[in-house]
Amino acid sequence: MKFVKTLFTASALAAAITGCSDTSVEDAPAAAQVAPSDAVKVGFVYVSPTGDAGWTHSHDQARKYVESQLGDKVETTYVESVPEGADAERVIQNMASNGHNLIFTTSFGYMNPTLKVAKKFPNVKFEHASGYKQADNMGSYFARPYQARYLSGLIAGSMTKSDVIGYVAAFPIPEVVRGINAFTKGVQEVNPNAKVKVVWVSTWFDPAKEREAAETLILQNADILTQHTDSAAVIQTAEAKGIYAIGYHSDMSEYGKKAHLTSAVHNWGPLYLEKVKAVMEGNWKKENLWIGIAEGATDLAPISDAVPADVKALVAKKKAALKAGTMRVFDGPVKDQSGAVKVAKDSTMSDGDLSGFNWYVEGVAGKLPKS
Repeated sequence: MKFVKTLFTASALAAAITGCSDTSVEDAPAAAQVAPSDAVKVGFVYVSPTGDAGWTHSHDQARKYVESQLGDKVETTYVESVPEGADAERVIQNMASNGHNLIFTTSFGYMNPTLKVAKKFPNVKFEHASGYKQADNMGSYFARPYQARYLSGLIAGSMTKSDVIGYVAAFPIPEVVRGINAFTKGVQEVNPNAKVKVVWVSTWFDPAKEREAAETLILQNADILTQHTDSAAVIQTAEAKGIYAIGYHSDMSEYGKKAHLTSAVHNWGPLYLEKVKAVMEGNWKKENLWIGIAEGATDLAPISDAVPADVKALVAKKKAALKAGTMRVFDGPVKDQSGAVKVAKDSTMSDGDLSGFNWYVEGVAGKLPKS
């Protein structure tokens, strides 16, 4: 028997939020009801369009991976472009009311809404990406993309000619600051003269704003760009301007054949499959997971032929060390912008410290705004 998945787009989201009955999550199209009655129903809530690249795309690829592995034992549904906050709570609650057994909420701003809904539906399991709160029926998970960020920083620091690297960032929360700092640490390791300039766009996904920020950084003499945003606009801008760029969330090479040096990428598939199987087998448990290169949850996309062989060799060496656990990205000494030692030699930052990152490392230009 073949199951049918449900795709909820902007119109369905609007109905879910306003409580309309035409295409809401509670009243899904008839075709969605033909899945096997014993199939596990799994929902996904996305902050941006699924698209062909980026954060949401990486999660949706993982959803498809779960389908490919479990066949008609699972039915998946998703809602894309869900704003963080009250709207998210309504969408998550609609999913829980519609008989989902497991719901993945895939943006930091969904944390509190997920927690609220989890308390109302104790028999439904919830998994929240990038947050830190849990409940009896709500776990949290995240990758360690800062490891891949560090590796990509080695490439950027080696390739820049102007010693100015531009970074388009979403919100000044620890997750994003951690990525900026890891990237900069890699840059500084190979090129202490290079500086990383950051432009904040206050959105996860807005191609126009991302493009404008990229152009601003180019005007400030940046000859390599990178990002912590969801669209491919930064890569496309770099391609149009004839400079290099490093993507994020997924392989963005198709958006800049000449510009793209690599991307820091996520692989959520195995984790999602494990969590769905746990629900199926009745042994799901809440966890606070943080997995990285060693577990295959984060990595670099293929590195461009424009990158010299010795730089590729350095990246491979450092990646092997991270995977083996013989080094960590923030092993000391680590200095802040003022040159003060924040992490002493022969010491390293704990996961707790990394989770609360609220300062810039040496090499980042500009002042960190308050979140």
